[in-house]
Amino acid sequence: MHFATVLALLLATAWPQFGRDSAHTGTAEVAGQALQVRVATIQIDPFADIERGLSGDDLFVHYATPLLDGDDVFVEIKGGTYTDGDWSTQTWGVQAFRWQGSILAPRWTTFSDWKPVPFTGAGGGPTFEPVFHPVLANGFLFMPGAGGSLLRVDRDSGRIIDRIGMSEPLDATTFVCGPVVADSAGNLYYNVIALARTLPWTTDVRDAWIARVTPQFAVTVGHYANLVLQAPPATAQCLGVFSNNQLPWPPSPNALPPTVTCGSQRPGLNVAPAIAPDGTIYTISRAHFNSRYAYLVALDPNLSPKWSASLRDRFNDGCNVLLPPNGTPGGCRAGAGTGVDPSDNTTGAGRALDDSSSSPLIAPDGTVFYGAYTRYNYARGHLMHFTASGAYLGAYPFGWDITPAIIPRSNGYSIVTKENHYNIPSYCDDQTHCSTVRRPDDPGGFFVTRLDQSLAVEWQVVNPNIQEWCVNSPAIDRNGVTYVNAEDGFLYAITADGKIRESIALTASLGQAYTPVAIDDRGRVYAEKAGQLFVVIGGPRRRVVRK
Repeated sequence: MHFATVLALLLATAWPQFGRDSAHTGTAEVAGQALQVRVATIQIDPFADIERGLSGDDLFVHYATPLLDGDDVFVEIKGGTYTDGDWSTQTWGVQAFRWQGSILAPRWTTFSDWKPVPFTGAGGGPTFEPVFHPVLANGFLFMPGAGGSLLRVDRDSGRIIDRIGMSEPLDATTFVCGPVVADSAGNLYYNVIALARTLPWTTDVRDAWIARVTPQFAVTVGHYANLVLQAPPATAQCLGVFSNNQLPWPPSPNALPPTVTCGSQRPGLNVAPAIAPDGTIYTISRAHFNSRYAYLVALDPNLSPKWSASLRDRFNDGCNVLLPPNGTPGGCRAGAGTGVDPSDNTTGAGRALDDSSSSPLIAPDGTVFYGAYTRYNYARGHLMHFTASGAYLGAYPFGWDITPAIIPRSNGYSIVTKENHYNIPSYCDDQTHCSTVRRPDDPGGFFVTRLDQSLAVEWQVVNPNIQEWCVNSPAIDRNGVTYVNAEDGFLYAITADGKIRESIALTASLGQAYTPVAIDDRGRVYAEKAGQLFVVIGGPRRRVVRK
């Protein structure tokens, strides 16, 4: 059999990675089952109750997509001990299961020596626990390892075969950050950050790179310092934000905020690279000290820079547009320029936050979407759209922590995303100046939204229990049915014409970081909530549950 054919067969799994495929489309090739029976529950995180108790019933942890191949299921699992403010005492690994009839039977558990980047201190870094995310490829399981390495694991026994991508001795301040991704030829891609050994969030990074591992285990790296050619130098001064004692913002129509040192370009912490059919690799880069200086980066297959597109100066929808009128509750200072971001008085910038798990999405027409953060529109962010050559096409005003999914159509495609209208102050955290008042044409609520390829709304579905949709990567079956989870504790199926077909309760209502949904070869649906993985299958049809 031809080598390429062998690889194609080895990669023909149901859901082998984040977003299912290397474009992160989230689209399954089977029909998902009805949501009627919770047939399995697996604990991912033994510390979830502790973490919730320390954060007011929220769960600020990113979890990996379950990896699915036929009757084999590979699930992230955590161990070790929990220490408030120090993730390093925990451990991360994979537990393997296999379906035996209706029973999901455990097979083996293997832990990695990977650690996430340190918890934030003063000056930056993540407050949400970063994701540990393996991948299935070329007949093996690959886990992130210590020192910027990958661990190759025998998927039948759980034995760690070898370490790839880093030679000994391992550097404890070099971290794999974000999911490992496999392309259709079996090449693996992942991001690495080498942080400063002390004060890592107030000292510049030592290095950062994207790695490519071939099926023959040859390793190539592209250093971020060489990938974003138009980025400001690491020592340059970048615009910061106004101080709270200058509220309401902007302080005057022509005011500019103080500057801060930019820092080196490096990947966003939870970004999964995306790979197009022509081999182009897309990733997200940001300045280490300033999330407002971020870029969509396109690389050739050899990891040389192809182009990069700035996320800055893209939006004109701040003061007087998405915000209430200037000088009114929730609005900018009277006299502010229409459309500006009040925090720095410039055209709005898409930000790459380290608490986000948004990753590039490649559409069937080759264009690229990225869910960037913006605070000034009630922290909803923007879904940004670029051509395959880096030209900016526009944005939809929600993008926080979401990698949307694609519904292919005969005449193009649609995009399905969450759209949470958060009940928080408008553009800052001071309710005296930034109230929760909205414009009359902003109804509030929490929606699943389907957009056409020009980002026009096709339909919206409101959460029936008035709670956030807590999904970061929806799953869509071959019939266009969208599967999403919500903070109300339910998993939902939404039909292609925008109707809730059914829902099933997974847990009680509670807040959490956004999590992915997946569908296996038999249409079983996998969703995460409260540090647990739930598997749902069909049964006697039930009515939609509404409170």
